[in-house]
Amino acid sequence: MFNLSFGFFGVQIAYALQSANISRIFATLGADPHQLSFFWILPPLMGMIVQPLIGKWSDRTWNRLGRRKPYLLVGAIVAVLVMCFLPNAGSLNLSTAYLFLGLNAAMWFGLFSLIFLDTSINVAMQPFKMMVGDMVSEGQKTEAYSIQSFLCNAGSLVGYLLPIFFTWIGIANEAPEGVVPDSVKASFYVGAAILIICVLYTFVKVKEMPPKEYAEFHGIDLEKQQSQPKEGLMKLLVKAPKTFWTVGLVQFFCWAAFLYMWTYSNGTLAYNCWGGVTDTASKAYQDAGNWVGVVFAVQACGSILWALVIPKFKNIKTAYVVSLLIGAVGFASLLFVHDKFVACASYFLIGAAWAAMLALPFTLLTNALEGNPYMGSYLGLFNCTICLPQIIAAATGGLVLKLAGSQAAMLAIAGGFLVLGAICVRFIKVQKQH
Repeated sequence: MFNLSFGFFGVQIAYALQSANISRIFATLGADPHQLSFFWILPPLMGMIVQPLIGKWSDRTWNRLGRRKPYLLVGAIVAVLVMCFLPNAGSLNLSTAYLFLGLNAAMWFGLFSLIFLDTSINVAMQPFKMMVGDMVSEGQKTEAYSIQSFLCNAGSLVGYLLPIFFTWIGIANEAPEGVVPDSVKASFYVGAAILIICVLYTFVKVKEMPPKEYAEFHGIDLEKQQSQPKEGLMKLLVKAPKTFWTVGLVQFFCWAAFLYMWTYSNGTLAYNCWGGVTDTASKAYQDAGNWVGVVFAVQACGSILWALVIPKFKNIKTAYVVSLLIGAVGFASLLFVHDKFVACASYFLIGAAWAAMLALPFTLLTNALEGNPYMGSYLGLFNCTICLPQIIAAATGGLVLKLAGSQAAMLAIAGGFLVLGAICVRFIKVQKQH
């Protein structure tokens, strides 16, 4: 189970670097705070398109490299390449050339790099969830996804702390206006190297089941399955178990909340904890950007510890509700926090919600899909419950920010979303599909 998910450690470093630094990078390139959420629309939109296709294709892929592993490797290679380009968006003398929609060429370069980065990370990430569903028995899935959650958060911890670590050892955390600091560039380069090493480890160490063994493990009649016509994605969606839809409803509120966290944490900390700073070229703003990595790392620590607690709950739905409510308290408290160290406590609480989001939805869904030959397709479709709320939150973020009045208020609204998610947990239907 550890080998199955070890590559997730490297993938999550890349995801953490993206989550903690994208708003900082685009603010440095000249984006207005009311524009920041718009940069988060296209990546999840691409995820909605790509993930169901990866699931569908990998369900039908059986070759000497494996079933899910070929997609894992391709996604990792593309992610590594993009991670080397993205932080250099401000170093190509593009920031003075304005194109359209009020964005300069550097921001457009960064935007398209972000699209490819998020897409490739998702292509590399999703096979890990599928392989656990393929190769782990129902009774072990909570443990397997908890191990995956642990490695995920350990990777997040590394990714979040890389910029402040490189600043600490003397790499410049300041740069000319419109240029991303060298500390951030170095973080992306090192993260890319760790990503490919970890993915190669899982690729080499894990041997996926051949079709006959897979069918026996899941109690599938292989001859009957092969004789049946292949189902399209839309037909599968119509036939999806109730668990798919009810867990998806909870996912909607949870991922909208975390989109707000990734988008507005930098501005919130700079303003609340650095004396009202809004100048993105200032040392104080870049210091606040480093501290975002620290508080996100604290969140990862909280998530790691809470992931150890979740299996102790006798009822998985109770664990889900308690986790989301703890996270909601953390978000809401940031409206009143004006000390960077106190902010760490808030993000520690948010980690409980993150731990639940990483483990419990997939435990519930894969148990409901046990023995289903289209598990990869369903997990790909399920990714839409992650992407769609981010798209909606990103598209409406600028308007909501105008109404809310501050970036800190956006985080308090995120807390409200988690409360709604906790309420919706009661509607989850735990159903097995044979």
